[in-house]
Amino acid sequence: MISKETWVEKAKSARDYRDETLKKVDPPFESLPDPLPLSSQDLPKKYLTPREYELTQNYDAIELLEMLRTKKVSSEELTRAFLRRAALAQYAVNCVTELMWDEAIERARYLDSLPEPVGPLHGLPISVKEHHNMDGKTTHASYVAWIGMPADPNPINDHLWNAGCVYYVRTTGPQTLMALECDNNIYGRTVNPWNRNLTCGGSSGGEGALVAFRGSVWGLGGDIGGSVRAPASNCGVYGFKPTCKRIPLKGMRHTMDGKDSVLATFGPLTQSRETINLFMKIILDTEPWRWDPSLTVKPWTPEKFTRPLKVAIEWSDGVVKPHPPMIRALSIVAEACRAAGMEVVDWEPYKHDKAWDIVSGLYFPDGGEMILAPLIEIGEPILPLTKFITEEQPNVKNRTMHEYWELCVERDTYREEYAAHWSKTADSGREVDVIICPATPGAAPLHDTARYWPYTSQWNLLDYPAAVFPVTFVDVEKDKKEEGYVPRNAQDKYNYDLYEPEKWVGAPVSCCIVGRRYMDEKVMAALEAVEKAMGRK
Repeated sequence: MISKETWVEKAKSARDYRDETLKKVDPPFESLPDPLPLSSQDLPKKYLTPREYELTQNYDAIELLEMLRTKKVSSEELTRAFLRRAALAQYAVNCVTELMWDEAIERARYLDSLPEPVGPLHGLPISVKEHHNMDGKTTHASYVAWIGMPADPNPINDHLWNAGCVYYVRTTGPQTLMALECDNNIYGRTVNPWNRNLTCGGSSGGEGALVAFRGSVWGLGGDIGGSVRAPASNCGVYGFKPTCKRIPLKGMRHTMDGKDSVLATFGPLTQSRETINLFMKIILDTEPWRWDPSLTVKPWTPEKFTRPLKVAIEWSDGVVKPHPPMIRALSIVAEACRAAGMEVVDWEPYKHDKAWDIVSGLYFPDGGEMILAPLIEIGEPILPLTKFITEEQPNVKNRTMHEYWELCVERDTYREEYAAHWSKTADSGREVDVIICPATPGAAPLHDTARYWPYTSQWNLLDYPAAVFPVTFVDVEKDKKEEGYVPRNAQDKYNYDLYEPEKWVGAPVSCCIVGRRYMDEKVMAALEAVEKAMGRK
């Protein structure tokens, strides 16, 4: 085992590198606030130029691409604006592992010099989670032991680069990447830009925080248990978990290579719904299955509805009741859908407690041995949420091969039962199109309390596509604690006892739309219909 001093020094080397990249900010920021305010949302207007603020504040990726195409803004000007806003985000919420100042500007200038666009993302700055390998970079995935490891190939990053994007910043993740809060021993904790006493989520927490701060309009994360959807929900931005094997998975730095009991997938965090559609179209237009034979051959084919949707509202998963702001958000969406002529029914959850037993065991079929090995190797301390998910779950144990196979059979049987449960919704007329549900059991959790995964991991176990969208904000007056509520179990009591509305001031509240496996386009079309029902464009 390496000494404590050595792991501490190695962690410091990564922070020192990050800090050196931040020194390149030009012009530098002066007189930044200390202490920081509860919400960081007003800082950009105070510290950016009016033009930088306009470019980063007022447009989504689709609008910026049109401005680039019509030369209302150059890629260099846009990139510089997002570089400075990302640097400000780092000061405010601690979400950056590297600011790519020189190379981003060089790339932007090159793209500006071309007579014609190189692709559909020509000149657009895009942010990326650090554990996604990137050419010419080291990728440590928040493990101190892996600091300095060179990058492996990453088809997703290559596809976006070939489409014309500018990479300009890389963002934080949690220890082991298996936590719904972004905290690690290298960079510390990333906080929520709406309320710094709350978590930004994990594992794509740096992306969620950066996009919510509008230091990015398009961030790339990954999801195996909620790692795109939880940050999107906590931070009030859009996020999408595709069905696995729709887009390439290769390119993530992680442990347990070869484990396919529950698969991860890349997924975007964005400022708008249409940016998600653009991401999926760009990747699938490359026909990635021609190079990766594990992928499903299925181009991105947008769906249009010819009749009103039938949507089911999951008010609770039957295990942990969501906090009042989430119930109110679900009510807002349900009422808008009903007013728009959609059929709205209640979703009856099917054995979601059993689903967690299965999926938690499948995450760590070796009892967590491999995911903890890089920590033990260098003597890096195990953080509380890492310990919680690997050592405190009853069904996480080191299984024999035969026991592992048996658990995989349980998974497949549960998937069949859930599909049949969904199909039975047709007995009362026609089948439910999509489920609208929480992504977390409330607004963003308080620090070190994000211990309930099943509102997201449920859909990873089933491999159902899911999109998160912002709905409202916590209202201290409207979202009073439900007095006299009798929790149904220990997890429900833990969640209930946490809630005091005053602690959630300013926090966004989001919902999630879920569809059957491989019905990704239907989920996105349903999101469009729901948002239009809510009066959005």
